[in-house]
Amino acid sequence: MRETEAKVVVAGRLYRHASPLPSLVRMVYQYLGHEQRKFSRLPLIRILAPLALIALLALLVSRTDLAALKDAFSQISALHVALGLLLVQVQIIVSAFRWRFTAARLGENIPVPLAIREYYVASFLNQSLPGGVAGDAIRAFRMRHAGEGGWKQPAKAVLLERLSGQMAFFLLALPGLAIWPFVLSGGETWQGVLPFMVGAVGVGAAIGIGVIIAWHRVAWLRSLAKEATDVFIRDRALLVQSSLSFIIVATYVATFLVASDAIGAPLPWTAALTVIPLALIAMLIPVGLGGWGTREVAAMALWPLIGATPTEGLVASLVYGGLSLAGALPGLGLLSLEALRGRPRRA
Repeated sequence: MRETEAKVVVAGRLYRHASPLPSLVRMVYQYLGHEQRKFSRLPLIRILAPLALIALLALLVSRTDLAALKDAFSQISALHVALGLLLVQVQIIVSAFRWRFTAARLGENIPVPLAIREYYVASFLNQSLPGGVAGDAIRAFRMRHAGEGGWKQPAKAVLLERLSGQMAFFLLALPGLAIWPFVLSGGETWQGVLPFMVGAVGVGAAIGIGVIIAWHRVAWLRSLAKEATDVFIRDRALLVQSSLSFIIVATYVATFLVASDAIGAPLPWTAALTVIPLALIAMLIPVGLGGWGTREVAAMALWPLIGATPTEGLVASLVYGGLSLAGALPGLGLLSLEALRGRPRRA
């Protein structure tokens, strides 16, 4: 009983302070029985990594044509903003349905209004807090009263739902590997995209090796794998998950296309399978603020490979981020209402 109460206290601290990326990781490690001292070396890394990213971004911006930057922003129309915001609403709502379906496969029934409301809150926090997953950690904690077992079962649903989304991103990037030779104009330009491709393969390989090692050492992971089978494979779950994830990823890509078109720099269709997926995957690097920074650096490096300028990549990425954050503002409204009431909403 004391152990359960201690874990709830830890999760409560995560909710109150909205800590960065290690929030969700801490929750999982607490579930596995690890002590928090495992994270004693992380604070320095969490300070230095964002500073290095800011320095790199500042260097790139300093070499940007500020007049072109201002001109690009001046071309944004209300129609583009409305279309982008609409795409973000579809993205969040369909994501909520994917989360609800995932939770149902784990025996947790989440009402549709509740799922949508909580996903708006998590989406806003993910984009406004360091790391990009603090909102998901808080989403799992806020659902701790939805069923038996506290936050553990909601945490599993959140982890598996996010896993479904990340797999969709990488699957989208795979066809791009075949398209890149047709996109690049010469052998020398391969030097620009090669680090991103090697990095993506490296990340995938590291994840795969980590899963294999953990599979043999962590009984909890083997148990999670069985539940993942229920979530992703059995009873036509693969069809549902892939369909929902396809719609969600399509909205991400379409929002980026709209953002680029809004600044007067429309992208070719090949961008949807090449530079855009890589820019979106860069958001997963846990050194920025909800994807901000890493996405801009990637866009500035990738856009020239398809004939655009670094400035157009920077502005398109900033507009994309603005649309995504503005589209998730209902989450801020919900949090504000809870603050006025003096207590957070309970599932």
